[in-house]
Amino acid sequence: MAIFKVLFLCSFIFPAIYASEDCRFSTCSNDSIIIRFPFQLEGEQQPRNCGYPGFNLICTNDGSRTILKLPYSGEFYVSNINYLTQQIQVYDPDGCLPKRLLSLNLSGSPFVATFRRNYTFISCPYKISESNFTPINCLSNSTNSVLAVPSARLDGSLPESCFFISRLSVPLARPEQYDETSRDDLDQDLRLRWYQPDCRICELNGICGPDSRNEDQIRCVSDSRTGNSNDGLRVFRIIILSIAAPAVICVLVLACLACIMDRRGRGGRFAGGQRSAPTAVSPQAAITTVGLDESTIESYEKVVIGESRRLPGPNDGSCSICLSEYNTKETIRLIPECKHCFHADCIDEWLRMNSSCPVCRNTPSPSSLHVIVSSDA
Repeated sequence: MAIFKVLFLCSFIFPAIYASEDCRFSTCSNDSIIIRFPFQLEGEQQPRNCGYPGFNLICTNDGSRTILKLPYSGEFYVSNINYLTQQIQVYDPDGCLPKRLLSLNLSGSPFVATFRRNYTFISCPYKISESNFTPINCLSNSTNSVLAVPSARLDGSLPESCFFISRLSVPLARPEQYDETSRDDLDQDLRLRWYQPDCRICELNGICGPDSRNEDQIRCVSDSRTGNSNDGLRVFRIIILSIAAPAVICVLVLACLACIMDRRGRGGRFAGGQRSAPTAVSPQAAITTVGLDESTIESYEKVVIGESRRLPGPNDGSCSICLSEYNTKETIRLIPECKHCFHADCIDEWLRMNSSCPVCRNTPSPSSLHVIVSSDA
């Protein structure tokens, strides 16, 4: 009876272990965008629950770009995925995002616009100069200029010789700012947000993944990188499990058979007798990984934001830790290798407790980690 219990238990444990290892990180061959749950790269040989419905991504033919295809608005190139704030930044492959915004429809997708503003699109003769509004070059020609004017600034009337095209609630790349030009709003990447699955709490301390027992549920897993960078480690684990699982089962089966035969040989004389003393388990060293030391943190590059508020790394316009926008003269710090940027105070506090980048989970300098060895009593 004990043998069947062991076999029954193993039939549930080991498939669950293998299932958790099957979901790995992906990238298009020449792109740096990390693709992981809830996103999934089409064509990858992974279980269906490694991705969430509506989060499929594809690669361009040459593998240089990651593509998000919206059901009613076509294809956009992906410039960044922030798993902590659950935002994805996309842009038009033809470089004319305002044209795509005129017909943008997010229905049928899990994404919503993060910020919106009402715009009136108008066409004016080329010679008319509008000092407050910059023409949209990709929609204009040699005789007419197309302008996107915040509706609140028109006061109900169009400039002379201009005609109305459309009035839309346009998704923006960032929150509305006072006296900000329309060109700055519409020429930047389109920022979309998703709310389901909600992985924000998981992403604070690890990563979010599918629940192997219920494909409609998610679970938080430790920050151990699987995927392209650790395929060797993943294969090694599978080999070890493939060898260890049958070996453990065989040992348990033989032990149970020996126990049964021994009891029958003694004729039940010791029924209800003494039980074997439990085997003493020697304490094993527990390895606890903490953050980086101050000297390592201070070695990471600092930059003071200029008037243009342009960042040297692939980040968007806000800090992924405090979610506040970057302002001029603020000091930011860059993570080596991935070049993600954060407010210096925010990332310093993070790195004292964690050794990896909050956005992509890369660990730039494993040799800089402190390892504390303690012994359990």
